[in-house]
Amino acid sequence: METSRGDLNIPFRTLLGPGPSNVHPRVLRAATTPVVGHLDPRFLELMDETMGLLRFVFQTRNTITLAIPGTGSAGMEAALVNLIEPGDGIIVGVNGYFGERLCEMASRHGAELRRVEAPWGQIIDPDQIERALAQRRAKVVAVVHAETSTGVLQPITPIAEACNRHGALLVVDAVTSLGGSPVPVDDWGADVSFSCTQKGLSCPPGLAPITVSERAVAAAHARRSPIQSWYLDLSLITKYWDSNRVYHHTAPITMLYALREALCLVREEGLEPRWSRHQRLSHALIAGLTALGLKILAPEPHRAPTLTVARIPEGIKDLEVRKALLSEHSLEIGGGLGPLKGQVWRIGLMGESCTQANVLLVLSVLESALARQGWKCEKGAGVVAAVKALA
Repeated sequence: METSRGDLNIPFRTLLGPGPSNVHPRVLRAATTPVVGHLDPRFLELMDETMGLLRFVFQTRNTITLAIPGTGSAGMEAALVNLIEPGDGIIVGVNGYFGERLCEMASRHGAELRRVEAPWGQIIDPDQIERALAQRRAKVVAVVHAETSTGVLQPITPIAEACNRHGALLVVDAVTSLGGSPVPVDDWGADVSFSCTQKGLSCPPGLAPITVSERAVAAAHARRSPIQSWYLDLSLITKYWDSNRVYHHTAPITMLYALREALCLVREEGLEPRWSRHQRLSHALIAGLTALGLKILAPEPHRAPTLTVARIPEGIKDLEVRKALLSEHSLEIGGGLGPLKGQVWRIGLMGESCTQANVLLVLSVLESALARQGWKCEKGAGVVAAVKALA
């Protein structure tokens, strides 16, 4: 006989890692709205509203702007599988963990892969992309806008200009930037840009917003072979989202309720005030971390306002600090990925988590956890420096 397991009893966490971020109560309430059919007239209206709101945050007029079921990696895979056929050339900018993931996916889809690399913590030199394109034509160039493993914000415009000169399609990973940093898809001239719901948009994870240019649509239509993934075939998904309403999959209805509400919150705040909030509080966080004696991985001109990556001081035990923050303060920060594992902390200020109170909280509890391991700095230095930066 089965026994009741009781309530879920999930604790509240202050989420200051690389994602997810905290979710606004309005978004949580929206997710509890009654479920209707995925072809219900009101739900179809909601899909149209969501498309319009996604165009707003992507700053685009692209007709194909929608949300794919799945996390940001589903958006990444959709971007590549719709454009790449076996033997197609692709240049990938690799300066972190998610550049590596782009390479892995491109290889699996049979692309002729060429890597343009930079050390983790540095940007990809746009001139390297230019030279790679001049040496041998590529169908696609793919880069990460805000690299989640390093906190580096990649300049996109010069890479987009190089792509335009050489007739290459540009794919931009905006997973850690959308909603907290400008992602001007049309101004860039990006052909495909994708993101996720759980970071700068502060929605639960489970959908991948994506926007596709007319040039990319034409390239997909001109393929010699079928798209290798039926589920991520945008030509099929689009027929469900557009006026045809051709059945493709049963939509994650409550997730789309939540995404629409999260996007409404972005629109109510306004894009520029939202970007300004992230930038201002990121500066305060960096000032505080520096006052504590921590070094920031990314160079000053290229720091993502949504994610700050700080080097762990020598002799400090990474896991002990993160466990203390979680168990004693219910506060989450992230550890390093790949070669940076155990060497850095990743502190996210994204969407609802990006508040002055959270900046001061993380600096205060981090100082305490560091002091417990013998790290010396002036008491309250991080909080004082952050407050001065905000003033």
